Amino acid sequence: MKEAIRKVIEQEAQAIKNIPVDDGFVNAIEIIYRQVHKKKGKLVASGMGKAGQIALNIATTFSSTGTPAVFLHPSDSQHGDLGVVQENDVLLLISNSGKTREIIELVELAENLHPGLPLIVISGNPEGILAKNADAFVYTGNPKEVCPLGLSPTTSTTVMTVIGDALVVSLMEKIRFTSEDYAKRHHGGYLGDKSRLQAKQSQSQ
Repeated sequence: MKEAIRKVIEQEAQAIKNIPVDDGFVNAIEIIYRQVHKKKGKLVASGMGKAGQIALNIATTFSSTGTPAVFLHPSDSQHGDLGVVQENDVLLLISNSGKTREIIELVELAENLHPGLPLIVISGNPEGILAKNADAFVYTGNPKEVCPLGLSPTTSTTVMTVIGDALVVSLMEKIRFTSEDYAKRHHGGYLGDKSRLQAKQSQSQ
């Protein structure tokens, strides 16, 4: 059992190392910076199923680190929640297959509401309709799932999470996000205390 667990960890670690770091990352960072920090829009992240859970995590992490973001469920968008989308926003869409029906429909609905919204797509399919319509495409490398059936999203979601972290950290560095900035967004809990302590130490130096 321990050997099987080690194998899973090794396979997922290798999948992370194999993520192609190309212009897709750079383009995505520049688009988010332009739309959110220059035009004062926000990042709207979306995905279905497990990819949606990753999109939610990315959105909340962006918001807590100085880049306003929300999660929009693609199904709920068809029942009024699309109204959260505004003209200067940017859509961050996650779909391993690159052809998730609900996400494609969301793109069409958003285009009808605010034509020309920039699209950032994270996917394992560079030939999918979403990738071909993206302003910035971030390729996961399409790793093989560690699920013994090859079906359950496992390795793919791990890679998506790491890509999200890379985008978040890059934006933090680009906007020079500080411990003091972090503290303003985290009033309670351990992280709130830690960020305020770091901010005080930085001010005293």
